[in-house]
This record gives sequence, C-alpha cells and structure tokens, in this order.
Amino acid sequence: MDLKHAEIEMPKNIFKSLYFQVLIGILIGGLIGYFYPAIGKNLKPLGDGFVKMVKMIISPVIFITIASGIGRMNSLKGFGKTTIFAFSYFFIFSTLALLLGIFVANVFSPGTGMNAVLSPNDSQKIAEFSQKAHAFTTTDFLLDIIPKSFLSAFVDGNILQTLFVAVIFGVSLVVSGEKGKPVVDLLDNIAQPMFRMVDILMHFAPIGAFGAIAFTVGMFGIDSIKRLLFLIGSFYFTAAFFVLVILGTVGKITGFSIFRLINYLKSEILLVLGTSSSEAALPSLMEKLEGAGCKRETVGLVVPSGYSFNLDGTNIYLTLAALFIAQATNTHLTAAQQIALFSVAIVSSKGAAGVTGAGLITLAATLQVVPTVPIAGMALIVGVDRFMSECRAITNFIGNAVATIVVSRLQGELDYSKLDFAMKTGKPMYQGAPFTQTLSLTSGVKIGEKDID
Repeated sequence: MDLKHAEIEMPKNIFKSLYFQVLIGILIGGLIGYFYPAIGKNLKPLGDGFVKMVKMIISPVIFITIASGIGRMNSLKGFGKTTIFAFSYFFIFSTLALLLGIFVANVFSPGTGMNAVLSPNDSQKIAEFSQKAHAFTTTDFLLDIIPKSFLSAFVDGNILQTLFVAVIFGVSLVVSGEKGKPVVDLLDNIAQPMFRMVDILMHFAPIGAFGAIAFTVGMFGIDSIKRLLFLIGSFYFTAAFFVLVILGTVGKITGFSIFRLINYLKSEILLVLGTSSSEAALPSLMEKLEGAGCKRETVGLVVPSGYSFNLDGTNIYLTLAALFIAQATNTHLTAAQQIALFSVAIVSSKGAAGVTGAGLITLAATLQVVPTVPIAGMALIVGVDRFMSECRAITNFIGNAVATIVVSRLQGELDYSKLDFAMKTGKPMYQGAPFTQTLSLTSGVKIGEKDID
C-alpha cells in the first residue's frame, strides 16, 4: 500500500479544527472566570465531565492496544526488550528532571527574601495532602498495581492495573500460539471503533477546556499568582528548557524536531492546557504516535507506563518547590541535605504516581521523609499550584511522546517515512485502516474517499 498518493483534505475553515476550538474555549473561559468569578466557579462540572468521559475510554484502549500488540509477537523477546529500553529511559530522564529542579532553585533562589512565618493554620491547610502521602507508601504503590479482580482494573480506572492485566493477557496470547490468533484479530477489530469513539469524545474538548479554565481563574483569581510570580516563572522557564533544549536535543539525535512534534500534537497540548490533565489526551496521543511511525505494541506499553514512571514536569516541580519552601522559610539546606532530598524524591516521585493531585501529594511525601524542610510551608504554594499544574501536565505529556519515539528508534522499529510525513505535514499517516473514514478529528484531516494502491 503506497500512502504517498493519499489525498489529504485540509480543513477548509480553521474554525472547524479542534485546536482552534479548544483555544477559543480557553480564552472565553479565562475571560468569564476573570470578569465573572462566581459564574466561573460554577462551570467546573463542564471540565470534570469531559475528563471523566475520556478516562472512561482509557482503560479499554490501553488493554486492547497492549494485549493485541504483544499477542502479535512471535516471541516474548521483543516485549522484554521494549520494557528494558522504556524503563531505562524513564529512570535517566526522570532523574535529570529532578536534578534540573535543584539546579534552577539554587541558581535563581525564587523563595529567598519572602521570610515567610508559618502559622498553625498552615498545617491544617496541607493536612489532606499529608494524610494521602503518608498512606501511599512505595509498598502500597507496588501492591496497588495488582487489581482485586480481572474486571476491577477496568472499573477503577487505574492505568497501572490495566497495564498489568493487559500485559499478562498479551503474554498468554503469545503462549497460546495459533489458538490465540483469533482473539488477537478480534481485539484489532474492536480497536477501530474504539478509536472512533475517542474521536467522537474529542468533539466535547472545547467545552471541557472552557469549563476548566473558567473555574481555575474564577476560583483562584489572577491576583493570587502575583506574590509567587517568581516561583511560577522559574518553573515555567525550567520546564521550557527541559522540553526545548534537553528533549529537543534527544529529538534531533533521534531524527525529529521537537518544534515539529509540538506542532503535530498541538490539539492535544491545548487540551491538556485547558483541562490541566495529561490523561485527557492519552487516547489521542496513542493514536497520533502510531500514525507517526511507532509500532502499536510499543505505543501501548510506553505511553501508559510513562504516565506513571516518566513524569518529567512533576519531577522538576518536586525539587524546585521543595527548595522554594526551604528558601521562603529561611531554612538553610546543606549540599548533603539536598542530596538526601533528591534521593527521597527519586522514590516518592514514583510512589504517588496516578493519584489525583499527584504534584502536591508527592511533594508532601518527600517533605515528610526529609523533615528539615517544614511541610507546613506547602501552604505557601497551594493557592498557586493550579497555575503550575498545567505546565506540569504539558511537560509530562510531551516527555512521554518523546520517550515513545526514542524507544521505537532504539528497537529499530521506527518507521521514518511515517515520522517524516507526520513532522512535515503535522498530520498522522495510517496503515491497515480504511481510508474512507475520518481518521482523526483531533488532527482535522480527512483522507479522500478513493482506493489506495
């Protein structure tokens, strides 16, 4: 099948493209939240409802993608190789993100001069996060990967539990040999309408982004960020440096431009910005990465596991925020104490993965183990955390997209013809699917209805 002759119909009207609609939703939501905060607060259900709709489809998409991908393998060597490459990448770049946060905090010292005096009320403000962090130990995290039953992995919506069940089922299909092939074919057939369902749900993305941004601005207000603007600016600068320079260098070595990748994923990035949740764009990301030359089984394994183990934005935030609190409360940390903080963060950044409010919960878990920094100091950043969560989510999202492409390259399975097409046109290239359908509403592209040789 030669895809070079496929007719690409660009959107005749920019207003029909998803990324433009989401952008408009964000702008209108921000204006309503600013000028009519009471109304903005009441629009929260729109954002929550959209995120819930997307999360509804995440577990079955992950299960089908991983199980069918592994099931098509002739042996389990490829699965083991993918796992080793993926987790080696996760460890290296997650650690690099933690170190970058420490470096920037020491160079810019965003908390120096605040001279914050903590009160008993500050401890009450962060009690909820402390309790969740204390209850969620590394051991609990590992045991929680195992679901109570086969179906509970789908009912609870736990990504790691779904990943665990999908891997075991996929391995079982390989071991079953010829008898497992009909099941693999069935899963492939189910995958097509499942991803079309994702496209349908994406129609509601502008509404979800509109409601989420209106609530954020209406609830917390623009004025709340002025006092801590230096911290927010330092975090955004660090995240941008990590994405554009560090991941950009990785992309150049791998064979793609980070700027073109961002353009390719612009609809999903705006969706993450609007909802402050990288999970909102997970199904669409998996579809786009497959259309950019990554094999389905690699996408199915790396993306979901990366959402728990490759949180670059959260890791930058973790060490930067911890040192900010120390500086703001005039708590001097020696080099040895900062190394101890870094060592604890390596573990705690994985332990609270996938928990709602993971950024603050992970920070609380780290500060509990390193008592030198007063945990009550978290009260200083709780009010502006929401304004940093968008940047965390976007950095995590882009980091996992890069990780998937890199792992595909390391395995020698990256289809560069697809990757080049996607990077140059900003549109995915698909194989093995009917070209008479609208392949991705998120990309705004429709393939002409004619036979492709």
